[in-house]
Amino acid sequence: MRSGRPVLLAALLLGSNAVVQAQARAHPDFFASTTPITLKLEAPLQKLFEEGAENEKYSVPGILSYTDPASGTNVAIRDVKVSVRGHTSRRETECTFSKLKLELPGGYDLKIGTHCGEADDQTLSAKYGRLANERSPMREGLVYRLLESVGVPVLRSRPARVTYVDAAQGAPLVRNALLLEDDDEAMKRLNGRSEIPMETFGSVRTRGASADAARIAFGEAMIGNFDWCLKFSPDDIYRCNEPKPLWNVLAFDRGNGAALLIKDFDLAGMVVGRHKWFATVFNPGFVPSKSEVEIEVLSQVQRTRSLFPRPELDAVRQAFMERKGAAYAVLDKSEVEAEGRTLARAYLDNFFKAIADAEFYRPVVFKPDTQVYADAERTKEACGVKDVLRVGTPVNELQKSEAMSQVVILDAMWRWAQKDSCDAVRTGPVWIASDAITRDYPSKN
Repeated sequence: MRSGRPVLLAALLLGSNAVVQAQARAHPDFFASTTPITLKLEAPLQKLFEEGAENEKYSVPGILSYTDPASGTNVAIRDVKVSVRGHTSRRETECTFSKLKLELPGGYDLKIGTHCGEADDQTLSAKYGRLANERSPMREGLVYRLLESVGVPVLRSRPARVTYVDAAQGAPLVRNALLLEDDDEAMKRLNGRSEIPMETFGSVRTRGASADAARIAFGEAMIGNFDWCLKFSPDDIYRCNEPKPLWNVLAFDRGNGAALLIKDFDLAGMVVGRHKWFATVFNPGFVPSKSEVEIEVLSQVQRTRSLFPRPELDAVRQAFMERKGAAYAVLDKSEVEAEGRTLARAYLDNFFKAIADAEFYRPVVFKPDTQVYADAERTKEACGVKDVLRVGTPVNELQKSEAMSQVVILDAMWRWAQKDSCDAVRTGPVWIASDAITRDYPSKN
């Protein structure tokens, strides 16, 4: 038996009201409301966690119970197939309580974003940095609501309070959770004909999905999420685009182009509070505040300038600005704990500041093959011979010396974050040619 799994109990009584066995295809629309819903799931979860970690097709039988909001009658849906889902989260080193998928009779599927584990409020999982406690699903639920409020395509969601019951174990476990729309249900909602697999997706440009992609790129910046990938063009080499052109992004073929939708935000900055990898990628000195939140948001906002033409950038920024009030209204009404609300507000504040006209078109490198030097005399390369900046990289100019500028670099393109490393860029200013810098990017002409 795997160690560290929460201990669960035998069956709970459904209550004094009559219990109704739900008929096939008679399930409610769990997402008709955004108010929290109370559920009970009875299943051999301990066995599922032990077997399902290595076998994604493994499932156990279960019973899902809830109270019908119209009649007040307790309803029990039997013959539910319960399986674990997720990628890295299925590892016990990440989550001792895995994410779940429920296959209900009649062809209706439902996802549960669980609490992941029983860590304290500050501890993040060892490798990927998850917040493994009840705060995580509540914060992630807020993320879904915020993205929805600004027009970013996401799965439908609903906060939940779930009682998990395992007849072979101890006491019942009652935890916050997040109900999520199944991928197939989302495809039906968006009038998709079929899901486009990662291997044949190609790119946003070849699929004609620029409108969705632009909203997604800005939306991911707003919540500080880096656990996603979307190949925007055939030559896009940002982060994991080469091996995985789609990651936590769904693509549906609608016949006249692809519809895109994003999901899984349990590693977003707005959820976890901090990213353990931050110091290996970014220079905190790029902004006076040295705020990690500000830099995370700014880096992805600035990357959009290399992805879309200027008219499209301006139109998307305006659309987000028009929904700014709606986003803050969602935050103000949220039931997330005080620390989570403060964190979410910090991301929103920095995002709307970053997309404003005064901040958006800041200086960037626009000349290809711009070499980075340790000194103004160009006697030493700061990061190595022919180790050059990528076009679109933001810079803050500190001083000039003849044809050279001393700058602090924001590695928004992750040029030195993976295979290569450059301490000079992450820890201090460097020198580049002054004529490689412009604000007019992408060009107005």
